[in-house]
Amino acid sequence: MEPGVRLIARPQLDYDEVAAYLADVGGESWLERVDRGELDDAQNLAEFAGRICYRSWEPGLNPNVTRIRTEQDAYLRNILASAHGSVLEHLNFSFVLHDVSRVATHELVRHRAGAAVSQESLRFVRLDDLPFWFPDWARRDTELMERATALLEQMEQFQHWMAGHFGLDEQGVPFAEKKAKTSFMRRFAPEGVATGLVWTANVRTLRHVIENRTAPGAEEEIRLLFGRVAEVMTKEAPALFGDYTVQDGAWIPGWRKV
Repeated sequence: MEPGVRLIARPQLDYDEVAAYLADVGGESWLERVDRGELDDAQNLAEFAGRICYRSWEPGLNPNVTRIRTEQDAYLRNILASAHGSVLEHLNFSFVLHDVSRVATHELVRHRAGAAVSQESLRFVRLDDLPFWFPDWARRDTELMERATALLEQMEQFQHWMAGHFGLDEQGVPFAEKKAKTSFMRRFAPEGVATGLVWTANVRTLRHVIENRTAPGAEEEIRLLFGRVAEVMTKEAPALFGDYTVQDGAWIPGWRKV
């Protein structure tokens, strides 16, 4: 199997409510400038949150503000450069990370701040095969692959044997018993078995995790996974992720610790 990334949810602005607020504070001109395209709501929300901090919808609303940046890319670059990271916490994106190993998910749970996780439960989901990811260097090792494949096949057979031995597919087996036996059976699955989860993170967290989990010292599967997350986000919100450069798979931000 191959780890996969799907972006399934993104921020959405209610422009009618935004317009009503701006009418109250005299900032209607801001809404005339922003792009209301489908892919721009995240960047618009970041700009909206930033401008409310200084009442910088237009010059003069705040007597201390005599000029403003009217171009969104420049405005958001300044947010990143000035490390105004709290603005980015309003922007949440949800991903399905599928066919990723529990090795990778055990690494991911270390990043709890600004994230939400719903992971497939092997207490409830009975394994009938053991999907597994091998890095390229391992696939080139013929003897390693032969031995690894044989071991995985044996473990899969044991999963099937246990299901039959416990009679889990017989009529009338209470679900509580199935759950208890399934929980026991998962103990004989390798940590590298593939799983799936919904992972939601705000942009501040995303930037931190992308930098840390694509770094050369990170575990190689999670480097692959978050390289793909970074590619998705670069297309989704280029003004918020366009400062990265990629060196040997490592995504290096132009502005750190936002």
